[in-house]
Amino acid sequence: MPSLVLEGGTFRPIFSAGVMDALLDNDIMFPYCIGVSAGITNGISYLSKQKKRNLQVTQTYRNDKRYLGFRNYLKCKSMFGLDFVFDEIPNKLVPFDMETYNKYSGTVLVGVTNAITGKTEYLNGQNLDDKCTMLRATCAIPMVFPPIKINNNYYYDGGICDPIPIRKAIEDGNEKHLIILTRPKEYKKTLSKANVIVSKLLNRKFPKLREPLLARHELYNETVKFCEQLEAEGKAIIIRPTSDQAINSFEKDVHKLKQAYEIGYSIGIERLEDIKKLFQ
Repeated sequence: MPSLVLEGGTFRPIFSAGVMDALLDNDIMFPYCIGVSAGITNGISYLSKQKKRNLQVTQTYRNDKRYLGFRNYLKCKSMFGLDFVFDEIPNKLVPFDMETYNKYSGTVLVGVTNAITGKTEYLNGQNLDDKCTMLRATCAIPMVFPPIKINNNYYYDGGICDPIPIRKAIEDGNEKHLIILTRPKEYKKTLSKANVIVSKLLNRKFPKLREPLLARHELYNETVKFCEQLEAEGKAIIIRPTSDQAINSFEKDVHKLKQAYEIGYSIGIERLEDIKKLFQ
């Protein structure tokens, strides 16, 4: 069984949305989908078979202050308007097709970081509620989002402890993989000042997050190398932008965002025959 593995990256996964729309146009539905942050959030619309929904949301609301802006901190302690992004948009403005999504018979896992234990958990995407609570959790970048409470536990961004959940996909029995990354091959993550600061600010309330935050760059780089090893062994296909195609996590220019989507779509079409072989 082949898996679809999705990296996050705030607005960078609009590239991944393009790849997934290429899959939809060619009736390719993976029976196993796993990801974190905006990667799996975009993946949910792939599983509901809503081509261009992610692009429509991004183009329409990226620069809407209700979607992203400092005033949202006053309402929901988040730079993102949580109820606007995860409730009003999917339930009213750009409706999410929950009925079609619920017909998906495969496995969908949403990676989140348990703020208390500092460990990754994988939530069953088939339990998605109409407030998209688990998607709020997987996208919850510390200090940009508040921790998201689910069943008496608090969660942050799934990318903290498992930025590219390929090992979970393997653990679950998948032998071949389509891995969609949102950084170019040349990218190497380094320890950021932001992670150092956040690890200190959260240390009192969530001490188990300190080590994952400070080691996040090392884990990321090692996981990318592991993905590349799988590709060299013929067990995986990696699709990612080149250095001149990549966009910033908080890209504001909707033209660049659309271009990233179109590049992802084009690469998806180019790699169709290779992708189909994953199912053989």
